[in-house]
Amino acid sequence: MTTFVFRNQTVEAFLGYDGMTYSGYADISQVPADVDRYIWFYQVPVNPDSAQLAQEIDSYRDQLEIVLGQADNTKPFIIFSLVDLFNLRLTGDDTAVADAISAFNDHTSRLADSMPQVKWVDFSEFTSAYNAETLVNWKYYLMSQTLLNPKLSHDFQAWWKRIENQLLLRRKKCLVLDLDNTLWGGILGEDGVDGIQLGGDYPGKAYSLWQHALLQLSHNGVILALCSKNNESDVDEVWQHNPNMVLKREHFGALRINWQDKATNMRELSEDLNIGLDSMVFVDDNPAERELIKQMLPEVEVPDFPSKPYELMPFFKGLMEKYFRIHTITREDKAKTEQYQANAKRRAEQSRFADLESYLYSLDMQLDVIPADEHNMARIAQMTQKTNQFNLTTRRYSESELRQFIDQGWRIYCVSVSDRFGDSGITGAIIMQPVDDITLNIDSLLLSCRILGKGIEDAFVKTVLNLMRLDGYRKLTADYLPTAKNGQTADFYDRIGMTSDAASSDGAKHYTMALEGVFDINNCYNIRVL
Repeated sequence: MTTFVFRNQTVEAFLGYDGMTYSGYADISQVPADVDRYIWFYQVPVNPDSAQLAQEIDSYRDQLEIVLGQADNTKPFIIFSLVDLFNLRLTGDDTAVADAISAFNDHTSRLADSMPQVKWVDFSEFTSAYNAETLVNWKYYLMSQTLLNPKLSHDFQAWWKRIENQLLLRRKKCLVLDLDNTLWGGILGEDGVDGIQLGGDYPGKAYSLWQHALLQLSHNGVILALCSKNNESDVDEVWQHNPNMVLKREHFGALRINWQDKATNMRELSEDLNIGLDSMVFVDDNPAERELIKQMLPEVEVPDFPSKPYELMPFFKGLMEKYFRIHTITREDKAKTEQYQANAKRRAEQSRFADLESYLYSLDMQLDVIPADEHNMARIAQMTQKTNQFNLTTRRYSESELRQFIDQGWRIYCVSVSDRFGDSGITGAIIMQPVDDITLNIDSLLLSCRILGKGIEDAFVKTVLNLMRLDGYRKLTADYLPTAKNGQTADFYDRIGMTSDAASSDGAKHYTMALEGVFDINNCYNIRVL
């Protein structure tokens, strides 16, 4: 990825040189078009004259508006908030600089709300972890115009990597939690339903606040699961009779409450939820259990649990920042727990039927095939970043890249799926590039793992291809690019009638097909093209 950075100080030590081009100091005369994204990284300079400094900060808004007017609006534009690294106030009532900084940050934050390509990054999240003496190294500033201490570059780069993942909507999917001395204080089997520490004064208050925080994480698209050595009937009593229990059974996507070893339970949770072990984070107060998971399931993230209950909220903050925060929450994220619970009901329902077709008819499935637009663009981009199992090429795209494709005439559709058990939301996408007037190439085809097994992928693709035939396309090309996780898709294009060349040495295959007739689609689906 190539990036052009607008800056008013030396920042190369922090953003690096690989693929990066930098403006001159406070120079907006050049706004290149041949880059993948832009970064605006101005910071408050040193000037003892507060009135003059405030005026300079005010001018940054005008400069930024000029640049935004010239920059390619299909490409990401990342704006760092302003932070006063060296707050020099000669009188206590002099707020001119602070007011100017606040005005700039408010203005740029609103820009991010109104302009889809603009992403606003709160730089104070990084700087607030350090005192004033650590933030600034005057030797470097006076010699190289680097106000932020270059000794913090390693920390900055680790933080910036997390921010970039947030912007790309990448995060872990599931937080797996123990119960005793993890969600509450004490041991349920020894202390009883009313004897565990939860609510009231410390330490119960700490566990209650921790559960409230976890509940909000669940509301923002992270699946919560339980993996506890307990009697499930005892835990049911807690849910039914302890009024201080914030997290109820319905807040968990899957449960393993038994006396089986936790590595086996984790594997089963992964299968139940149909997500990879590398999408899971395991939280347990017991060091021996954490070590077991580290040794047996190295794909799972296993953070150290705090030794004192009063450390739970800082621990939660660290979990959120390292594994779960993303820049934008989609509708599908917010409904994630309900969607996985609905999947469990579907699996139970399937066992009642002797054949798959009868089961599929019983679901009363609704498939809405929708062209990409501003309402679903974030979700489609998120799926390209996260989907691995049913993903024919595993190409990753940002919202801005998808908008650019559409401007170039690409055809992009998504599918929203619901049935009598619930609404799964937008769970699939196809991205197609016109090769010429009659030929389309499928660049990307992907579906969420939670809707697989019901033939939805066939119905979705065939519906879209029927649409493309009506639009005059007569030839289709596509590729299958194998990865460690997408082996189940290796013969998908064969199944819908495409012809492949011989597979290359790495297993990749190139397909072609003439779009001559109409694809037949199983009528167990109610399909709408919106």
